[in-house]
Amino acid sequence: MTAYELLVSGLQQFIPDSSPQAVDKLLRFSDLLLEKNKVMNLTAVSDPREVVTRHFLDCASLVPYIKEGQSVLDVGTGAGFPGLPLAILCPGVQFTLLDAQRKRIDFLSEVADALELTNVLPVHARAEEFALQHRASFDLAVSRAVAELRVLCELALPMVKVGGAFYAMKAADCADEVGSASHAFAVLGAPAAELLRYTVPHDGVERVLVRLQKTKETPAQYPRRFKKIQTNPL
Repeated sequence: MTAYELLVSGLQQFIPDSSPQAVDKLLRFSDLLLEKNKVMNLTAVSDPREVVTRHFLDCASLVPYIKEGQSVLDVGTGAGFPGLPLAILCPGVQFTLLDAQRKRIDFLSEVADALELTNVLPVHARAEEFALQHRASFDLAVSRAVAELRVLCELALPMVKVGGAFYAMKAADCADEVGSASHAFAVLGAPAAELLRYTVPHDGVERVLVRLQKTKETPAQYPRRFKKIQTNPL
């Protein structure tokens, strides 16, 4: 199957009515990603079909949990995953793509301009510093394979509104990691973790969305400085 065929059929699992315009923009993003990847380390994938199966269709698993009009923060977006594919698939949702590496953010700004995405704001900043000015500012936060959950939650949850949620995309065998982070979840305002399992279409890999529903405000002392978060995680 071609990359186009894989994408169209795979999206049916999560988005039965995905638009042809979204498919075209995703494939254009793939072209831009692979071209930039020749001079910058963005992904280990070099085949357009693998970009579809390993990146786009994995990211699409989040679409059913995102509502029109919401604001979404992608913490540690890297090459734009999951935030940029989600922005293409959810044009009525505002996405902030946060990363500490300037080159990545410059690339994502170029992509957003090339694809005429008006619902994307790439931001160059460290998460713990960005959180100081953006506490409880987002309906949802998302992150894909960035860090261990205790670290990741301290960076992300302070920026989620009470009533909102944080979705961490993890491997299928993340149960021990989730269990060891239960204290951190409670301290940060999201005491119960829900594991939403899915299989990536055409890839066959089982993965998990760890959903943390925020039920109370995060205490003001969090997030701490990053070195402290790393050396003494909650």
